[in-house]
Amino acid sequence: MTSRLAVSRLDLGDFRCYARLRLDIGAGPVVLTGPNGAGKTNLLEALSLLTLEPACAGPSWAKWPAMCRRQTMAVYGPGRSARSLIRPTGNIRSDRGWTRKPCGRDGSAGRLKLMARPSGGEAALGRVCAAVWLTPQMDRLFLDGPSARRRFLDRLVFGLDPDHSGRVAAFEHGLRSRAKLLKAGKVDDKWLNAIEDSMVRHGIAVVVARADLLERLVRAGTMAIGAFPAARLALAGDLENWLEKLPAVEVEDRMRAALRDGRTRDAMYGGAAVGPQRSDLMVWHEAKNQPAAQCSTGEQKALLLSIVMANTRLQSRARGAGPLLLLDEVVAHLDAERRGDLFDEIVALGVQAWMTGTDRALFDGLIGRAQFFRVEDARVSPEMI
Repeated sequence: MTSRLAVSRLDLGDFRCYARLRLDIGAGPVVLTGPNGAGKTNLLEALSLLTLEPACAGPSWAKWPAMCRRQTMAVYGPGRSARSLIRPTGNIRSDRGWTRKPCGRDGSAGRLKLMARPSGGEAALGRVCAAVWLTPQMDRLFLDGPSARRRFLDRLVFGLDPDHSGRVAAFEHGLRSRAKLLKAGKVDDKWLNAIEDSMVRHGIAVVVARADLLERLVRAGTMAIGAFPAARLALAGDLENWLEKLPAVEVEDRMRAALRDGRTRDAMYGGAAVGPQRSDLMVWHEAKNQPAAQCSTGEQKALLLSIVMANTRLQSRARGAGPLLLLDEVVAHLDAERRGDLFDEIVALGVQAWMTGTDRALFDGLIGRAQFFRVEDARVSPEMI
């Protein structure tokens, strides 16, 4: 039987609109309803801090100062004994659990430490707690540029492979260092070769991890749940094409040569012409054989949820516990049949899903199966349904 990862208590201090909040929660799904601007999304953002994003945290990709009402901020959970205290001033206290410590008050990248394994860093935290979130802004995922789709895919990969974040960060660090040297006109071959070797090693590892996730999703069944459409997924990019046709060693040589030959162009325009930063996630509506970008708004939302729920099933099997699901305005653009199928799948998987919305009636299918809270003016109170 799959074990359950769930938040049992959430304490907030000087976080966003919350001066102070303590919320005791059961292990099942959670429904937060209330008017726009009441503080529902802020609760999901606080929960997202219990996982990680290297430089920014949470569904809004906000930096630390934007989250703080004052100069300190506290977020506790998940679990009965796991607590986390976050202070942008850099001062850390903690009971058991893990802490997230920002390196600077300017919102620079944070340092994560699992208290039981201080050297474990971000990957150690990822092995304990994973979360997947959806926001209304992500409804445009298939219409916006590829960078949003890459971020979305990398978060899914991280849920199964906590080391993935380190690979992405290492490649991006190399990309920035190389761009800085090229812009300054410093063409020291030995130095640039070392940076490009690191970019090749980490960049190919990123692409391989992304491709592995897609294969695992197919094996796990990226299929429809009830009325939800099945999604067909693929990766597009030079590295992906090369890896399909060539041995990995030859792909390394080709990428290394492309970086070396592209130095003049990259010095003028920045970036690099080849690498995982050029990849894209391609999604089709399987039954219609139609690109997701050409589907209706409702179909796009349904395809996105199909991918997220397939990943949740995969994580539940691979990790022994599904991720926290942070689903902001999740029922928007879903008809009654799809709402019912989504609720049934969440309950069947045994995951703790935090769902927000303005209309409580849209969550009637969860009566008796979820905890309902009313959020108004940064106050949260249980609803007796």
